[in-house]
Amino acid sequence: MAKVAFLGLGVMGFPMAGHLVSKGGHEVTVYNRTAAKAKDWAEKFGGRTAPTPAEAAAGQNFVMACVGNDDDLRAVTTGTDGAFAAMSKGAIFVDHTTASAEVARELDAAASGAGFHFIDAPVSGGQAGAENGVLTVMCGGRPDDFAKAEPVIAAYARMCKLLGPAGSGQLTKMVNQICIAGLVEGLSEGIHFAKKAGLDVDAVIDTISKGAAQSWQMENRHKTMNDGKYDFGFAVEWMRKDLSICLAEARRNGASLPVTALVDTFYAEVETMGGRRWDTSSLLARLQR
Repeated sequence: MAKVAFLGLGVMGFPMAGHLVSKGGHEVTVYNRTAAKAKDWAEKFGGRTAPTPAEAAAGQNFVMACVGNDDDLRAVTTGTDGAFAAMSKGAIFVDHTTASAEVARELDAAASGAGFHFIDAPVSGGQAGAENGVLTVMCGGRPDDFAKAEPVIAAYARMCKLLGPAGSGQLTKMVNQICIAGLVEGLSEGIHFAKKAGLDVDAVIDTISKGAAQSWQMENRHKTMNDGKYDFGFAVEWMRKDLSICLAEARRNGASLPVTALVDTFYAEVETMGGRRWDTSSLLARLQR
């Protein structure tokens, strides 16, 4: 059993922190910007709450975070009453936020200077993956720190891998989102084409999903897409945030991402249709206007 703090109880963080108690058996203290959410979590899982990130982090072996973006992450780490000011020597901060590789390196340097450790560990699997404890976790950091943190992360992960030094987890998450963007657009166009051609979409997908076209998106989203239902999983506004990180990093490293950039403009169109909170499979709705 470890002493763990968890900062950020959104649709991902709430169940992830819960698994630390129910599956991991850890002693967990939570912080959330909206205190009522932290209170609800404590009532459900039996952990403790803290009014600030610093108070949550004090005396903990591990501090996990899952917040919105770079600025939110800085606020809970190095901002006023941030966790970094209170962390114990030798403790490990594990960041599950999807953020930039730049902020991961920045926080790694700050942690090292203060005598504790940092791992950037963005996740994939969406709300369902968090609720079922089967997330994929992509990590950047030092091998010794990862070896200590991985058994704790295992409470909500089915895959957890160290990809390199600080920032490598975030870079890998960018690869993940780049691949998803192209896959969802391809699936949307395929379903749109099948409908226009007068084919039975379910029969088509049942057939081609047994071959080289198969993907998680195809298996898990084609039915809801075909029904015009887009309230499942990762929201368009969150995907656009992630793609903006990918495109900014590509400008820094010289990578060419023409499809990613194009799909981002398609998601912008979905937002203008009122689909800011629709899930990412709603690219099909754009084609069917």
